[in-house]
Amino acid sequence: MTKPNSSSKPVRVGLISLGCAKNLVDAEIMLGSLLKSGVEITNDATSADAVIVNTCSFIDSAQEESVDTILESVELRDANQRGQAVIVSGCLSQRFREELPKLMPEVDAFMGIDQVAQVGDIVDKAIASRAGKIGGQKPDARSQRIKVVGRLNELEKSRDWSEHEQEESLRGSEKFGKTKTVVGAKSPSAGARLPAAPVFEVTQRPVFIPDFETPRFRLTPKHFAYLKIAEGCNHPCSFCIIPRMRGTHRSRAQADIVKEARALLADGAKEINLISQDSTYYGLDLRPNHSRAISSPEKFSAAAKSLAADATTICTLLRELNALKGDFWIRLLYTHPAHWTDELIQTIAECKKVARYIDIPLQHIHGNMLERMRRETSQQYVVDLIRRIRAGIPGIALRTTFIVGFPGETEASFNALLAFIRETKFERLGVFAYSKEDGTRAGAMAGQLADRVKQKRRQLAMAAQHKVAVAVSESFVGRELKVLIEGEANAKQLQSANVSSWEHGLIRETDHNASQLKGHYFVARGEADAPDIDGRVYIRAAKGALPVGQFATVKVIGHTDYDLMAEPVR
Repeated sequence: MTKPNSSSKPVRVGLISLGCAKNLVDAEIMLGSLLKSGVEITNDATSADAVIVNTCSFIDSAQEESVDTILESVELRDANQRGQAVIVSGCLSQRFREELPKLMPEVDAFMGIDQVAQVGDIVDKAIASRAGKIGGQKPDARSQRIKVVGRLNELEKSRDWSEHEQEESLRGSEKFGKTKTVVGAKSPSAGARLPAAPVFEVTQRPVFIPDFETPRFRLTPKHFAYLKIAEGCNHPCSFCIIPRMRGTHRSRAQADIVKEARALLADGAKEINLISQDSTYYGLDLRPNHSRAISSPEKFSAAAKSLAADATTICTLLRELNALKGDFWIRLLYTHPAHWTDELIQTIAECKKVARYIDIPLQHIHGNMLERMRRETSQQYVVDLIRRIRAGIPGIALRTTFIVGFPGETEASFNALLAFIRETKFERLGVFAYSKEDGTRAGAMAGQLADRVKQKRRQLAMAAQHKVAVAVSESFVGRELKVLIEGEANAKQLQSANVSSWEHGLIRETDHNASQLKGHYFVARGEADAPDIDGRVYIRAAKGALPVGQFATVKVIGHTDYDLMAEPVR
């Protein structure tokens, strides 16, 4: 792909990706597709012919960050290179597919989740579209932000919260494959100049799922990778907008996933992180005449037991991955509590390459809150499940997230959550203050709580977990651990441990005991630590003494609030 009117210089594209690991994989696919088409990728936005902003719309804060990033990119473009195309991809485009082109005319193209592998064509069209816009009036970024964010909130308030639940799956309907909408400009008044309309490629309900042949350029370090095993979600959680943005659950073929895993291992990966919106549902949609209405534990268990002996499930996938040659970890992320089975517990226990780590967002424990959240689980079910997991998989580390300040949360229900945190002693835990998402069932509920109440409860929940975390860290002192060496720790890493994620809440506050870390250290992760969101192991060792991107055995000699300090085992 070369620039218009140029036969030698390739098109240069920059990309900014926001949000979760699943969004990161979409960004990697876009980069892979662009490189395959001959595009040059650049980190210098001012020199790019096009800049792609891959957006997140998970909660209000993420949505506002996406809008800010888009407008900052536009402002930078207008100040430095008026011919540069700005392209918006990802969840924000998907969520506001009809309204966003009208609200942000300064953007040159909008693309959805289904179009990530066709990004090269969209870049071409966006650059051509941009050529017809040069010379227009520069918008005021601050006033534009207020206008866009305010209007998006208004649009969500006016929507039917159950829209995504009432629609039938597009698979098997006449609409399947025919939902692409092209937004054109309104007819101009007499004598008026028709502005170039933005390129618009967003399907109404996403159906795309990557496969091994899909080009991909990894953005993670060589020693770990995210492997998307499915896309979409069938759950009716009252606080969540994801099914409407990402579509219904759709699993990749197991052989295709294993093929990609084998390639990642050959490329040097030592850790494969399996991701999807609901990894425990993997494969259930591949059964003949499947029904999506099996979200509850009872219905899911019955469906799982009725599967044919050779049916694909998360258990068959884990076992086949575990059988691959090499020394590596398989990490299972984003499991739903309603979809755990005794077979899955047994599978993890028997598969030694599957990390002793479970990511299982529970959201709350009080029965009334679970019902209002439409989590399909009861308090007793959750308590029993955790007992079964810990009994069946010795040494397991449990990560969860909770939402506090949900509509209708009383002092009694919040105190029940605090007691549960103290009693259960999760090894890893994050807390969200509820974000009111217009367009969801919860957004229309009575009993909305004030922000100050939500933030206070979040602080109390994190304080309770802080005591648990210190005790968990203390329990590791004196033990030997297998760790994956990430690299040599820099001064910034040693001074602060402030990590946030839209999917995991604010995981860790600044660790005031980190001042203990003086000297030269390597930073590593153990089995209990997922990339970016969990703890770290700081290893005191001479420069070059440990192999970056490889496993090592260390002895824990101390800890900060959330991290461990260790030394190499000689």
